[in-house]
Amino acid sequence: MASRPRLRRFALTAHVISSVGWLGAVITVLALATAGVTSEDPQTVRAAYLAMELTAWSALVPLALASLTTGIIQSLATKWGLLRHYWVLAKLLITVLATVVLLLYTQTLDRFAGVAAQTTLSGEDLAALQTPSAVLHAGIALLLLLVATTLAIYKPPGLTRYGWRKQLERRALSQP
Repeated sequence: MASRPRLRRFALTAHVISSVGWLGAVITVLALATAGVTSEDPQTVRAAYLAMELTAWSALVPLALASLTTGIIQSLATKWGLLRHYWVLAKLLITVLATVVLLLYTQTLDRFAGVAAQTTLSGEDLAALQTPSAVLHAGIALLLLLVATTLAIYKPPGLTRYGWRKQLERRALSQP
C-alpha cells in the first residue's frame, strides 16, 4: 500500500526517533545496571535501581510501544510491506519479543526499586539488588536493537512466500 510522500516521511521520522530513543534508553539502563551491580556504595546501588525504574516507565516502555506501532505503520505505508520480506518480519519479531520481555521485566524492576527505596538496606537486600539480572536484560535488549537496526539499514534480500505471491500477482496484473 503506497501512501503520500509526506505521510511516509512523517511515519519514517517518527519510527526512527522512537527507535533511536529506545536504543538510547536501553544504553542508559545498561549503564545504571552496571553501576548498581558493581558499586560497593549502597547509596549508588539504591540510586541506580530507582533511576532504572523511572527510566523504564518514562522512556523504555513508551519508546518501545512507539517503535513497534510506528514500525508497523511504516511497513504498511511502503513497498516493503509487513510480511513480504524476511528482514521486515525479523525486525517485527525482534521488536515484539523485546517489548514483551520489557513489559514483563518492569515487574522485576518495580520490585528491585521497592527494595532500593527502603530507608535502610540490609546486606541481604544489597546482595539481592546486585544480581546481574538487569545487566543481562539490558545487554540482550541492546544486542536485539542493534540487530534490528542493522536489518533496517542493510535490508538483506529474501521474500517470504506471501511476498513471492504478491510479486507474482503484481506481474500478472501488469502484463497485457
